[in-house]
Amino acid sequence: MRQQPRGDNRGILDPGRLLRQVHFRRHLPAEALRRHVEHYWLIDWDLTEPFAQHVVPHPAVNVVFQRHGDAPEAGEVSGVGLELFSITLSGTGRVCGVQFRPGGFRPFWRRSVAELTGHRRPFADLAASWPPAAVHSGNICDGTDAQRCHALDDLLAGWAPEADPVTDEVIRLVEEIRTDRAVLRVDAFARRHGLSTRRLQRLFLDRVGVGPKWVIRRYRLQEAIEQAATGPPPDWARLAADLGYSDQAHLVREFSAVTGTSPAAYARSLG
Repeated sequence: MRQQPRGDNRGILDPGRLLRQVHFRRHLPAEALRRHVEHYWLIDWDLTEPFAQHVVPHPAVNVVFQRHGDAPEAGEVSGVGLELFSITLSGTGRVCGVQFRPGGFRPFWRRSVAELTGHRRPFADLAASWPPAAVHSGNICDGTDAQRCHALDDLLAGWAPEADPVTDEVIRLVEEIRTDRAVLRVDAFARRHGLSTRRLQRLFLDRVGVGPKWVIRRYRLQEAIEQAATGPPPDWARLAADLGYSDQAHLVREFSAVTGTSPAAYARSLG
């Protein structure tokens, strides 16, 4: 079990600018929740000019509570995002987010996670399907980091999901895809684990919300983005081959389609 949240910036476009403009940090949840929750993420800001941030989403569900200025705190559940997520922040505000591990939201949701994919739903709309203990009191974003994380711990503990070995298996499979660059094809990955391709696809749609091919491609693309953002510009042709793209043009097309800019242009924009 990890004792620190991940330190990488995969998916965050221009992470340096984000850290200069807002106060962003990650914290681990209570230990009992870590089998399902990747981390909590907190953002505070006090801006004199609007700031736009873009994120290439992970294959993960997020529960987010936010307060802008004097407006009441609002919560929402965000399914796996299929497109680039963009938001413009202004004035003052606070956000407290829960990023579930891919597959980790299924025991809380108790239905196919694919129902949420590509959608953002108000937290209140989903309250009827959750136990009375999991009530949003409207003050998640109050207090210190420790107090905010404790409030999120209490909220999630109200669900008290039962042990689910199938979900645990899917979480392990997704983590393997994330960390093993050699995972490039769905059929080979299914064989490695003694599963049929169809069975693997059904598991991912139900538990993660997207298919295994999408997960593989998203993690490989996020790796390309991170390499473009750190150190000298990579050899794009070699990187494309390493990440399983048919050629450099294939990588450029996918990178541009998701981020709105080519890999070379993105790397130059960070200089």
